[in-house]
Amino acid sequence: MQKSEQDQLTHSVIGCAMEVHSILGNGFQEVIYQRALSIEMKLRHIEHQREFEMPLFYKGIDVGQRRVDFLVANEISVEIKAMINLEDVHLAQAINYLEAYHIQTGLLINFGAKSLQFKRLFNRLVRKPRFGQIAKRFFLITAFFR
Repeated sequence: MQKSEQDQLTHSVIGCAMEVHSILGNGFQEVIYQRALSIEMKLRHIEHQREFEMPLFYKGIDVGQRRVDFLVANEISVEIKAMINLEDVHLAQAINYLEAYHIQTGLLINFGAKSLQFKRLFNRLVRKPRFGQIAKRFFLITAFFR
């Protein structure tokens, strides 16, 4: 996916989040916003997977699983929060996920504030994200170590 396509897609996801926030406001648990955002993306025909489980490796050894709130078009990770304010730790966590999973673009969206907060995140270590290829590599490594 070209950068311009990623930009357009992240813009569309942010638009979905704005719609959800404008209808629900703030004050609900994260899972409510997650469900509503999934509905809104379906209505807008945005390909996504909710709570997508991804393996995490340390030196080629599987050390566990992590669920990404959303994986959009197999290219963009979306982490959502329902906090009064985003803190540096939330930003660091989202960036760590991009780096660990070799994903180039991510979104961190906070529904908990009076106004929707969002940040676009970029993994400078990845030039061309191809989650499908990365997932195959993860599964091959996992199979190798079993």
